[in-house]
Formats: sequence, structure tokens, C-alpha cells
Amino acid sequence: MKKIKYRIVYNRKKQLDKQGKALVQVEAYLSGKKSYFSTHVYLKPDQWNNRVSLVCNHPHAEELNYMLEEFVLTLQMRELEAWKQGRDICLQILKETGKDTSTENKFIPFGRKWIENSSIRESTKSNLNTTLSLLDSFSPSITFRQLDYKTLLSFEQFLKNKKLGTNTIAKHFRHIRTILNEAIRQGLITKEFSPFAEYKIKTTESHHTYLLPEELEKLEQINFFRKKESLCHSLDAFLFCCYTGLRYSDFIRMEEENFIQTNSGLWLVFKSQKTGTVTQIPLSHLFQGKAVRLLSHYPNLKDFFLIKSNASVNKELIRIGKLAGIEKHFSFHVARHTNATLLLYKGVQLATVQKLLGHRNIKTTQVYGEILPQTIIKELKKCKF
Repeated sequence: MKKIKYRIVYNRKKQLDKQGKALVQVEAYLSGKKSYFSTHVYLKPDQWNNRVSLVCNHPHAEELNYMLEEFVLTLQMRELEAWKQGRDICLQILKETGKDTSTENKFIPFGRKWIENSSIRESTKSNLNTTLSLLDSFSPSITFRQLDYKTLLSFEQFLKNKKLGTNTIAKHFRHIRTILNEAIRQGLITKEFSPFAEYKIKTTESHHTYLLPEELEKLEQINFFRKKESLCHSLDAFLFCCYTGLRYSDFIRMEEENFIQTNSGLWLVFKSQKTGTVTQIPLSHLFQGKAVRLLSHYPNLKDFFLIKSNASVNKELIRIGKLAGIEKHFSFHVARHTNATLLLYKGVQLATVQKLLGHRNIKTTQVYGEILPQTIIKELKKCKF
């Protein structure tokens, strides 16, 4: 009887990626022919013992070795299943056998279908689909049965290899848990089957980047040459969002009808793209009406809100920061963080800041309650020692 031979190989192509790592693969050999299967595990040379074909000098060496062993066992099970069916044993069966034609047992098709038919917000759908795309690149045909504790550890390492941060990885695992919980509600799997009974999502304390008052002033005082007109536009857009707290997704959707002139001044009224919350911002009363003065530089408001992609603007902000002498790296979304932090610093009540930002839950606003050094001095001056 023909039998396929398996061997775990490291760095078959004899080259390292930009992170100094190489891929671990499983080699399948039969009748002079070979096929290679990616394990999605990337290691540095000193983390692989070629003599015994095992992971070493790695913080998760035990888990990764177990995962590699499971990977080989999965291929062997496919071969055994084909033999039981009386099929001719060849390398192709390793790619074909075990493919369940029922999408109900496959995690990704189930997730896609549920997301499409769900009543959740479009932004949430987009985030969930991003997670499924990452999982698809890791293991496109993964089933609910295969999505166990060891697989989650392997997927976590896969995301780390993509240089994703701890909290970003945590977000993707929460998305996976959400879809698994839906499968439990639909009766496809039992609650005890969920790997999250063992796997704990890891997070780290996050700190929002924001600009200090003196850093914001540096940006306000930049004078650009004519050839830097694009930078000027990006800076004006960023400053406008510092004064209003708008997200990029809302900024690019602003139109003339969103601006309402009242007896108390100019107001900005809009429905948030992300949350669907209606937000009202008194432009004339925030930051001495700086947002209103910015608008006056653009006779055609449509031109002002027509800016480059978020990624392109972020690249320009890096240049702008250097020109302003600001060492801190900041993106367009930092404008929203800056708005919230400075409002709290100025003494605006948390509930008011919540309304201005359009947060549904005040806990979301509380993350901006960091104490600025200036706040400490300001409070101490009120005290008489």
C-alpha cells in the first residue's frame, strides 16, 4: 500500500523575511514527488532545532510544537480517510480530502453569512469581516471543530508575525468570540465547545495620544509656502477636527446643510457614520470660534471637506509635525483625542464632552480623563498652603 511520508522543514527557501524570520512547512513525499503545506508559523533561525525538527528558545515553544504535531496528524487523517474510501493515495488528496461541502460546519462561511444578514451597524460588519479575512489567510477552510485552544494560540502568533499590537489582536479575538456565540445561539455548537473557556484574550493598558496646548499652538502658527498647498489643506482639516472632535469618516461627509446659523452662533449638526448618533456642536463657542474662522478660508465648503485618503493625510501629518518641531508622532484621529482631552482640561463637564463627541456611553469618554501636567499646576494654584 502506498504511504505518504511527512517531514517538518524550516526555511526551505533559505531566506529570511524583513523581521529575520522564515516559514515552517510540512513536506509530504510520495513516489518521488513532494508537496509543501504552510503551518503559518514563522521563526527566527535560533528558535528552530533542525536536528530534532522542534521549536526551541521561544516563549511558546511547547504550544507551537504541539500545533505542528497536530498539523501533521491532520494530514495523516486525510490520508487515512481516503484509504478507507478506497481512493488511490496521492498527494492531491491532502488538498481535497476533508473539505466539508456543508458550509454550516465551516467557521468563515458561517460568519460571512451571519454578518451579511445581521442588523448590526455597517461599521461593525466591516470590522468583523476584516477579522474573517485575516482568519481566511491563516486557515481558509477552518471548521468549528478545528477552532480550538491550540489553533487560537497559533492564530495569535500569526497576527503577531504581522506586527499587530496586543489590543488590536484582542479586538480580532473578540470578533471571533462574537461569531462563535452566535453559532451557539443557533445551536450549531454547544457552549462547552467554545475554546474561549480556556483561551483568555490578552490586553494591555492603552494610552490615547493627544496634543498639548503648546503643540497645538505650534501647528496653528505654521506658515506654508504656496508649493505646500496640499499640506496646508491637510493641516486645516486636522485643526478643524481638533476644535470639533470629528472623526475622519464624519469630516469627509460634511456638507453645507450640516451648518446651521442661529442667534447663538454657528452650529454643526450631523449623524455619525460610525455610531448613527446625532451630534450638535456649537462651533462659535468652542476654542474661541477657531473652527468658524477656518471655514471662512474656504468659500466653497465642499472643497474643504474633500481631502485625501486617511492614510495619505496621516503621511502628510508626519511631515507637518516635523516642520512644526513636534517630536510626537500623531495621526488624523489624534485630533479627536486632543479635542476631548483639552475640553476636560478647560473644565468642561464629562457629560458635556460625551454629548459633543457623540458617545453613547460615558465610559467611552472617561478614557480621555488623563491628567495633564498643566492641570496639576492649575489645581495647585487654587490652593493656599
